[in-house]
Amino acid sequence: MQTIEITDVRIRLVSKPDSKFKAVASFTINNAIVVHDVKIIEGKNGCFIAMPSKQRPEGERKDVVHPLNTETRNLLSSVILAEYEKAKQQAQ
Repeated sequence: MQTIEITDVRIRLVSKPDSKFKAVASFTINNAIVVHDVKIIEGKNGCFIAMPSKQRPEGERKDVVHPLNTETRNLLSSVILAEYEKAKQQAQ
């Protein structure tokens, strides 16, 4: 199995200070695949990522891209949220 490496992360901060929606991220895997529209949302226990999704005809939202295991989800979350923290620091 090939190792997954996050080779680039781009963060676009949202300018609504009272919103729980904090930023949008894009990330690149192994310099080969890019995923756009990952949302960074502030929850009760801190920020978390929400993968890109689209609304189905029934009204339900369904992820269009998502990790298949906890290890990969944790990797994505830690890398993206670390870059989000850097972007917040730079914006101040």
